[in-house]
Amino acid sequence: MSNPVLVEVTRGNLVESRHRGTVVAVDGDGRTLLSLGETDAAVFPRSACKAMQALPLVESGAADAYGFGAKALALACSSHSGEPEHVALAAEMLAAAGRDHHALECGAHWSSDQKTLIAQARSLEAPSALHNNCSGKHAGFICACCHSGTEVSGYIGYDHPLQQEIRGVMASLTGAILARDNCGVDGCSIPTYAVPLKGLAHGFARMATGIGLGPGRARASRRLIDACMAEPFYVAGTKRACTRLMKLAPGRIFAKTGAEGVFCAAIPEKGIGIALKCEDGATRAAEAMVAATLARFFADEPEIHAGLMAQANHSIRNWNRMHVGDVRVTDALAA
Repeated sequence: MSNPVLVEVTRGNLVESRHRGTVVAVDGDGRTLLSLGETDAAVFPRSACKAMQALPLVESGAADAYGFGAKALALACSSHSGEPEHVALAAEMLAAAGRDHHALECGAHWSSDQKTLIAQARSLEAPSALHNNCSGKHAGFICACCHSGTEVSGYIGYDHPLQQEIRGVMASLTGAILARDNCGVDGCSIPTYAVPLKGLAHGFARMATGIGLGPGRARASRRLIDACMAEPFYVAGTKRACTRLMKLAPGRIFAKTGAEGVFCAAIPEKGIGIALKCEDGATRAAEAMVAATLARFFADEPEIHAGLMAQANHSIRNWNRMHVGDVRVTDALAA
């Protein structure tokens, strides 16, 4: 089965590029509401599943013990831009557990926000691990370990107790079997597992609704989802797609990107979980795909629908601000 073309990029009057992909939306019971392409195919969710990986932070009691509010919980689920607010909050989270950036095992890189990057280049000899887009997630990992008395060093390893716990959490939510044969290493060095796309969507539907989850996990799941929706800047950053999507309908849309064209989303009030992948890994196409997919479920709310479709279909301008083409979803996704 060939995945359908879901996004086209034009230049002038011609289509310059086409992006194939797969999209699935399910409810908390696992009923399929939308299916395009090979939705049973396994994909690496990458950072799109960070809210699942943050569950031990809440379920262990660490988040409450260290006084974490919505901003810190959102940062624990984030792929942030390394802006000053993100860096400072990650440092505060670590300090609450008596640690600092030296405990982070995610590696270091410069900010992805251009304004911040320029300021960093002027003031820093080199970035620290706090600037890594995954530092909030890793700070959450470290805090969970510290609270439970688990050895922090090596927390990124496949056999570390924390990663074993996360593996169990993700398997329970998605219904997938997770082991070494479907495991890779993520950009921030923790294990990442190939999961059927439909299982990933079902996992987020369950987190949003609590269906099929024990009371404690249901509360922890919704707490993380709600924190992300309440503090979308701390999930991503200035002008980022996740932040823009959640700001469009405050408290009603959860959205989280992952590398290589993956996106997960949820509409808690409708009990819907969404997962998608752009086949060639293009972020621009994945962002258009998730906006258009969300729009399908807000068809009866013209303002939100129009705002989502404006993010799905948008113009391309060159450095002289001339309109040179468009990113647009195809009829297969917009129908």
